[in-house]
Amino acid sequence: MGAYASRIGRDPEATYRQIDAAGRTGEADPHALVQVLYEELVRALRVTAWAAEHRQLRVRSEKATRSIAILFALESGLDFERGGEVSKTLARLYQGARQTVINASLGHDPAPFVEVADNIEEIAEAWRQVRGG
Repeated sequence: MGAYASRIGRDPEATYRQIDAAGRTGEADPHALVQVLYEELVRALRVTAWAAEHRQLRVRSEKATRSIAILFALESGLDFERGGEVSKTLARLYQGARQTVINASLGHDPAPFVEVADNIEEIAEAWRQVRGG
């Protein structure tokens, strides 16, 4: 079996999620892409919380790293000229969330990851309502 097929065989669920995310982002408008990033971020944070609680260090590290990368992506996509105070507030929130994830990654307490996921879910819901869906 080739490297591609053997990689799928090791973690088919992760492979499916990657293909699903790629399909949803390939043709997404920028606002829909933000929604996908929020969904992926919340999912990664919740898995990180589970992994921290169950001392699954590899999973915790992978999902915390993914969460941090998504937070960077969300922050880099902010338009400070058109977004004004909202963009500044979101930037501070993303920076604080990133710092919380980094600090919590050193321990086994799931609470900080859950708190960040809950906060991001609130923002995602507001984003969904603003977009009308």
